[in-house]
Amino acid sequence: MISAPGAALVLHRAVALGLASDALLAELLRDTPWRTGDVVLFGKRYLQPRLFAWYGDPGASYRYSGTTLEPLPWTARLDDLRRRMERLADAPFNSVLLNYYRDQQDAMGLHADDEPELGDRPVIASLSLGEARPFRLRHRHDKAVKALKLPLPSGSVLVMAGDTQVNWKHEIPRQARPCGPRVNLTFRYIHPSR
Repeated sequence: MISAPGAALVLHRAVALGLASDALLAELLRDTPWRTGDVVLFGKRYLQPRLFAWYGDPGASYRYSGTTLEPLPWTARLDDLRRRMERLADAPFNSVLLNYYRDQQDAMGLHADDEPELGDRPVIASLSLGEARPFRLRHRHDKAVKALKLPLPSGSVLVMAGDTQVNWKHEIPRQARPCGPRVNLTFRYIHPSR
């Protein structure tokens, strides 16, 4: 458990994945149909500084920053990982977003996973593979609360639940030093009726 006011964060540093983390990384890099995409921020369109793929149950479409993702069908490997993450987080998941950070230039800007289709208090299980990158969190409402910086080693899972998305934003910033590839899988539940 990570201490953060208004958040429910648990970091599992090593999780059984059914395959060594480096072998799983190589498999995902090889077999995933990675794509690029745009996001709209403050009325401007930008190319996302990473590659991604979206998998899930039929109807588990995901909308964020002016983009709508239709899910690819689960692969056997991703479905197995989903079941493992459901047991770990004690929550159901019907989708997963894979982000591929190719090097130190790829990043994810400061944001909260607070889209309506995720529900009011989403549970997100975030599996990291490959290069350890700092995961930074900032409180959304109280600037006096110290920002958090968590190293996420390969094979680790960060579970974010409760009011985490209401109270905190998070990011994977660019790095000054060269670094190798990283794949992050964020398992989540999309509420189709929202």
